Amino acid sequence: MSRVPTAVIAALTLVVGFAVADVTEVRALGGVVLVAGVVWCAVRARAAGWWRVAAVVLTGAVCFALSHPLGGVIGAWPAVVVAALVLGVATLALVDRPVAQPARVA
Repeated sequence: MSRVPTAVIAALTLVVGFAVADVTEVRALGGVVLVAGVVWCAVRARAAGWWRVAAVVLTGAVCFALSHPLGGVIGAWPAVVVAALVLGVATLALVDRPVAQPARVA
């Protein structure tokens, strides 16, 4: 059975969190979605190593923060999509790709 990459879930967390906040007009509900997504992704990606998970969480926080001023320039939804894409690519590179193991000499 194929698993959905953590990168997809991480990116969707930003989009769904914003959608929930936008539709309900309750920003805290969007925050709940974001926190739940961060926790879920962090638990799922823990095999990648703590520093990789921490880097993805930090990247997500930066993307979230920068989407706000970017929204004033290009619009809210486009800014969220850009932030989600950046987070998705970072997550793919940091936790979804197999870590290269050094070759063993026999």
